[in-house]
Amino acid sequence: MEASPVKFVDQLVVIILSPENLLFFMRICILFSLFFAIQVPGDVILDLSNMANQTLKLGGGLRQDGDSICVMKAGKLRFMKPNKYWVESSQKRYVPSAGDNVLGVVVDTKPENFLVDIKGPALAFLPVLSFEGGTRRNIPKFEVGTLLYVRVVNANTGMNPELTCMDANGKAAEYGVLKDGYMFESSTGLSRMLLSSPPHPVLEGLGKKLSFEIAVGINGRFWVNASQSSTVILVGNAIQKSESLSLVQQKIYLEKLLKSIQ
Repeated sequence: MEASPVKFVDQLVVIILSPENLLFFMRICILFSLFFAIQVPGDVILDLSNMANQTLKLGGGLRQDGDSICVMKAGKLRFMKPNKYWVESSQKRYVPSAGDNVLGVVVDTKPENFLVDIKGPALAFLPVLSFEGGTRRNIPKFEVGTLLYVRVVNANTGMNPELTCMDANGKAAEYGVLKDGYMFESSTGLSRMLLSSPPHPVLEGLGKKLSFEIAVGINGRFWVNASQSSTVILVGNAIQKSESLSLVQQKIYLEKLLKSIQ
């Protein structure tokens, strides 16, 4: 008869694992600690020498140092399929990263570029031809203060970030001018919560009750538009207030809010 893999020693449960299962268990424990613990600058989260023939996309808060991926700012490690890693933290100042969708405000126009404030350490530039079908004959005319939904193309250290109003296939998709409505400021942490899955409870609850449009930038800005200005104000204020509430408090707050607008 085979020996049982579970032993009872003075009421302490001891599980005997094979070398293969022990290695798997250790890897799970390491991953659990990485994704649920707070990472601090200098922590090494990935060893590229053990990841041959794999391409990774690094988001904000991470950098490559030789064969190691290191943390640059405190926060929680996040992963998005198939291969993107970033460190999530709540802060007012946005650190640009290639691939981010952001809300930007035009602050100046040049012959070759629009200068755009994306809430980062430096102004970003949007080339006048970075639009679907863009040519010298149909360059868009944006006034100072125009609100844009754009994508970060390049965000190299020491250089102004480059933006585009096209997706990876060269299509306009959802990018472009956001007309009417109102832009609200938030932390980058709240922006990520609004874009996360499962949906943000307050945003989801309000969406079932009210009719409005919303665009969220990962840079700590979101835009709300509705037929009535009172709806815009209600939705914007509710989302901003939700940041300081726990998940349970958010659900209680949402119930009270929905009852008040019936």
